[in-house]
Amino acid sequence: MSTVYEVDLDLDAAIAEDYLAWLREHVAEILALPGFVDAQIQAVRDPAPASDRVRLCVSYRLDGPASLEAYLRDHAPRLRAQGMERFGGRFSASRRVMDILPR
Repeated sequence: MSTVYEVDLDLDAAIAEDYLAWLREHVAEILALPGFVDAQIQAVRDPAPASDRVRLCVSYRLDGPASLEAYLRDHAPRLRAQGMERFGGRFSASRRVMDILPR
């Protein structure tokens, strides 16, 4: 069963260009890890962000829950810290996990 791991991001519009450039590299690094199949970075239109904010969503598809558990245990703390170190409190992230059901 495939797993979807979504990260919703809310960021200060002043850092949007810099953040997106960093995010593209961050996603590429994650996709190189075992179990990650693909990812999409999406701009959120609805609900619309405040005028001084930008909302993004990154959807990762993994080959299953075990790969996500390994990522969260072995890689997530380091990779999340990189974003906090670079952008501090100028963004927030929330996450959710879903399993893709058979058709």
